[in-house]
Amino acid sequence: MIDVEELLRSNTETEVLEFKEAKFNYDTNKLGKYFSALGNEANLAGKDRAYLLFGVKNDKTVVGTQLSDVEINNFKHEIANHTSPTMSFIDVGRFSIGGKDVLCCVIPAAPQGMPIAWKDHFYGREGESLGGLHIGEIERIRNQTVFRDWSVKVVDGASIDDLSKKAIDVARKQYAEKNRRLKKEILGWSDKVFLNRARLTINDRITNAAILLLGKPEAEHFISPAQAKITWILKDRDGVEKDYEHFSCPIILSAQQVFKKIRNITYRYMQEGSLFPEEVLQYDPYLIREALNNCIAHQDYALGGKIIVVENEDGCLTFKNSGDFIPGSVENVIESDAPESVYRNPFLVSAMVNLNMIDSVGSGIKRLFDIQRKKFFPLPDFVFSGHTVKLTLYGKILDMKYARALANNENLSIKEVMRLDVAQKKNFAERKNASVESVANPMNAAATTTFAQTFAQTFAQTFAQKIRSRFKQESSFKKACDGCFRLMEFVNQNPNISSGELAESLNLSRRTVATYLKYLVDAELLKRIGPDNGGYWVVLGDGK
Repeated sequence: MIDVEELLRSNTETEVLEFKEAKFNYDTNKLGKYFSALGNEANLAGKDRAYLLFGVKNDKTVVGTQLSDVEINNFKHEIANHTSPTMSFIDVGRFSIGGKDVLCCVIPAAPQGMPIAWKDHFYGREGESLGGLHIGEIERIRNQTVFRDWSVKVVDGASIDDLSKKAIDVARKQYAEKNRRLKKEILGWSDKVFLNRARLTINDRITNAAILLLGKPEAEHFISPAQAKITWILKDRDGVEKDYEHFSCPIILSAQQVFKKIRNITYRYMQEGSLFPEEVLQYDPYLIREALNNCIAHQDYALGGKIIVVENEDGCLTFKNSGDFIPGSVENVIESDAPESVYRNPFLVSAMVNLNMIDSVGSGIKRLFDIQRKKFFPLPDFVFSGHTVKLTLYGKILDMKYARALANNENLSIKEVMRLDVAQKKNFAERKNASVESVANPMNAAATTTFAQTFAQTFAQTFAQKIRSRFKQESSFKKACDGCFRLMEFVNQNPNISSGELAESLNLSRRTVATYLKYLVDAELLKRIGPDNGGYWVVLGDGK
């Protein structure tokens, strides 16, 4: 039985109680969103229902509603047609409060394991506000029916003979390092005892986690349709694929092989007084291992995807794995700075913690941010889309102003650093686009015009003296001279530009751009500072 007066005595609206004035009518689409939100929040709160009252203002003033029974029946029809799973009100009661009609709609809690969607979108509440249901909350509801930990499933027909002896030995060594006090005892255990103690097997039975981490390559079929695969791809500065390699189980060994494939070269800072150290590795080794091992630990293996690592010669690494990001946002992780309450593969995560592959304190992401901050590099980028998580790590400075701000303000909070990081990436993108535009339309760019006016004569003389002899025909030389000068204009605007961007902006092939760059370097009109990955161009002579 509905006790409307008890509901009206509530101090305020809550996640499971909503007041709406609705004197004469109410928008059906809004009603559907509230139906979804209140039903989902009731589920998460452990309640069996939620309430939506019409004819009551937010301050609980009863104003009454003139919504008719016909309109209520229409609401019920729309709710049934556009909710998933198909739902309806438990009850809709009409009550007279102070001589004014109040309608009380009783909304059922979302079924166990099934969040309620309205027109294919999940809604939720934060206090009195309506919004999208947090991905972590969606996962919590979906995991209610039977918590399905893919990694803990026992593999029928598999035995210890399907595991790699080398992988077991490596795992045992890492487990002993994690538990140094018991190291001598651990090294004396049989393989079966070790696998049980490390929580890779259950009473000698082989699990999905054991096949994934320690299985022989030919044992991968046991976990099908899941894949135990990591693909490493190398791309040049223009985004063209140069090399690739696929790695399978045992993943504990494959992860080490992928780590060794990544060319972690020395990055040289542009010196500015004593603000910056002279040299650092592009990527802190911890960054690479943490990013890769987290892909392994949090991959949604039920989706049948593989982990992809892309090494870009223009100074960034990307890691991509299947599955939604359960915490919802990186900001939530940074602010809470604590272990997550829910993991996708808890059995696998536990095993990887035992083998010293990932942190056990839940501080991995925050540490990634701290390492990049101390190097004055851009913060890691996380992108969540299409049931995938993509992490980008930068191995170079994008904006010297940002780097100086970090170097001169060590006490900035992480939120302040994150805001600066967003600004620098936006500015970098705008500068890059502006450079492309200025070369594509040089007469519209004041800086390009000034460059042309002040450097044209010096360029023509120098280029002719040092390069003319390489050409038999005057027309070919003139074409190269014009092309090289246009290229110089572009480099003058953006010293960090790649040859692919030059080719696109100048409508030239990459081979032609490479040839022109060689002409200019040979003519001592252009100089490369630093390595191909992370360096920059300098215009020589009177061009700067």
